[in-house]
Amino acid sequence: MLKSLQTKIPPPVVALLVATAMWGIANATVDTGAPALLRLPLAGFLTAVGALFDLSALLAFHRARTTINPMKPGATTTIVQSGVYRVTRNPMYVGLVCFLCAWAAYLWSGWAVLGPVAFVAYITAFQILPEERMLEQLFGAEYRDYKEKVRRWL
Repeated sequence: MLKSLQTKIPPPVVALLVATAMWGIANATVDTGAPALLRLPLAGFLTAVGALFDLSALLAFHRARTTINPMKPGATTTIVQSGVYRVTRNPMYVGLVCFLCAWAAYLWSGWAVLGPVAFVAYITAFQILPEERMLEQLFGAEYRDYKEKVRRWL
């Protein structure tokens, strides 16, 4: 059954579901009352970092003329290794994690911090690992060399 989840739910949808759960958890638990002067700049900074990761990744994919559709990793035409892809193999997912961390900072709930952790675990198991298997099938040694040089996350 779990294998049926592989590359089935778009990662932004997973992030939205996690964000909704984080909101529910934050509202159901004790408010720690963190000052807006602390949580708002932190949330804004993390949002900006996430946007930079996502936009630079989208631009790199556009330049390489390959698909950004995570639901069809077999449609990939090239391995993008420039720009932000020299830092992480999954900058779009790093961007989503940054957005979830920003949301956790905004909610300022210790329990909400579990959201980004859950997202990383889910995306690694059900999106990234299947993508990596497909990319190895498509590109062989070239992708294996890239995996050795660049980390999955950061």
